[in-house]
Amino acid sequence: MYHLENNQVAVGFVIHLNYENPYISPFDEFQRFKTHPKVRPYFEGGKRLVYGSRAINEGGIQSVPKLVFPGGALIGCSAGFVNVPRIKGSHNAIKTGMMAAEAAFASLKGGSQGHDELTAYPEAYKKSWVFKDLWKVRNVKPALKWGLWLGSFYGGIEMWANSLGLGKLLPWTLRHKKADFETLKLAKDCQPIAYPKPDGVVSFDKLSSVFLSNTNHEEDQPSHLKLKDPSIPIAVNLPLYAEPAQRYCPAGVYEVVEDAGGQRFQINAQNCVHCKTCDIKDPSQNIVWTVPEGGGGPNYPNM
Repeated sequence: MYHLENNQVAVGFVIHLNYENPYISPFDEFQRFKTHPKVRPYFEGGKRLVYGSRAINEGGIQSVPKLVFPGGALIGCSAGFVNVPRIKGSHNAIKTGMMAAEAAFASLKGGSQGHDELTAYPEAYKKSWVFKDLWKVRNVKPALKWGLWLGSFYGGIEMWANSLGLGKLLPWTLRHKKADFETLKLAKDCQPIAYPKPDGVVSFDKLSSVFLSNTNHEEDQPSHLKLKDPSIPIAVNLPLYAEPAQRYCPAGVYEVVEDAGGQRFQINAQNCVHCKTCDIKDPSQNIVWTVPEGGGGPNYPNM
């Protein structure tokens, strides 16, 4: 929670996408969080100004991909340079942008036509404080596979050791247990969650929140949310996982609709706030998030 000028409050709520229960709704968990007696007083009597959502790359240094390709490079959060335990990445995003720009400048100055790979950029990254920043916390997130308490204890010990310059005593690198889309259990093995109805005071419904994101896509453009196989949502995801897209999407994009022809999967692409959760969490990896037409998407004021 961040306290801003003019008596404004910005609040964020993070849910790790490796959760197991397909009935979890990150949006509704956030609304319930705001009703906590220690949190609610900050919002009572106030006015909702803006709403947004995004997925955070939290894989750390183990998940950083190849950074360059002919004619381009991945920088900042697109490459996942987030320091996970501190939930901070702006410093690393700026620095990697600078390193990529310097590599591009040197390449062009040396006679490049702009279609080669900027090999100097990943080399500079490996020698930079960005790499050191991520290396020191590389095992904090993977350690949580041992559970909240043991994992947090281990992560704290490792960060404490690194802060004292004792990192060489802990040279190993833990691997991530599973991809986020692989962690969902079957719906029959999980308990449905009854979320409280929004009170319109501190908790709100999804669609009125999406309205405040000022998201907009031209109605006549092709949907930027593609299904590899249109039959999978109803034939596979619905019976096995109660079609979790209805809940993990924070913008009400995906619905299972009942009509005269039975059940069908509806995509309200106009609502999309570009968080990309669907591309990450869909258990069948059937949803492909593609870039929409230029200018479309959320327009966040004061964020």
